[in-house]
Amino acid sequence: MIESRYEHLRTLLRGYGSCVVAYSGGVDSVFLTAVAHEVLGDRMVAAIADSPSLPRRELKEAVEIAGSHGIPLRVVGTAEFQDDRYLANPTDRCYFCKHALFTELEPLARALGFDVIAYGENASDVGDHRPGARAAGEFQVRAPLKEAGLTKAEIRTLSARLGLPTADKPQLACLSSRIPTGEPVTPEKLRMVEEAEYLLRDLGFHDVRVRHHQLGGTLGGHLARIEVGTSEFPRLLEAGVRERIDTGMRAAGYGQVTLDLAGYRRGSNNGTGAAAPIRFQAPAPAAAAR
Repeated sequence: MIESRYEHLRTLLRGYGSCVVAYSGGVDSVFLTAVAHEVLGDRMVAAIADSPSLPRRELKEAVEIAGSHGIPLRVVGTAEFQDDRYLANPTDRCYFCKHALFTELEPLARALGFDVIAYGENASDVGDHRPGARAAGEFQVRAPLKEAGLTKAEIRTLSARLGLPTADKPQLACLSSRIPTGEPVTPEKLRMVEEAEYLLRDLGFHDVRVRHHQLGGTLGGHLARIEVGTSEFPRLLEAGVRERIDTGMRAAGYGQVTLDLAGYRRGSNNGTGAAAPIRFQAPAPAAAAR
């Protein structure tokens, strides 16, 4: 089955004739980009969006992967941080992000004389909360991985077969996903999240999210809610690790640091994960006794 789906993907890409691939450096986009380059050669180009929501290491690694595989790459600036609707962080924030991206890729494709824009939505994403797919539909952006029926697990298997370094890469999402829905997104918050997650990854943690919470009431400041895989919890108890995490988180700007005992899961800030969004608010003063 995986072989027929892979061949279907190659047939789809070949039928495009030419293609701009929305590239992020993640598992899906690297695989799609590599196959598109193999099939279309110089009739394809990868384009990665550069904005505060993309960690600097991710940008650097994505550029290096493209370079090592001879894939032509354009780095394009996107304007979602100039859009108050995006910054307000509604449930469909990703729509505004993808809209900003495709707004840049559409004229790029036109200037190159390329016929199709494609992005890395796959068959495992069907039924998930993906507002970006609405923007893709509006710009007639194709999702060949989904059209070919390839799942995330199959993409990882094929990536390993192709020798791609992202075959076992942890699943990532833009930094803005760390901010609870309804709390404003700012570059400063994303800087803090980025530093905090680098700290955990440098300490050897694999599945990592640092959920950023703006504290209300008399608490004030910022709280980091750490999610790591439950199998990695013992690592937190190793000598010096807890202290290094606490020191590093506070250096990044967090006044409070906590561990989510449910462990890492997707969507825990938007209600699609194992828990609903968490709000931290100091209790109101008790009413005076009468």
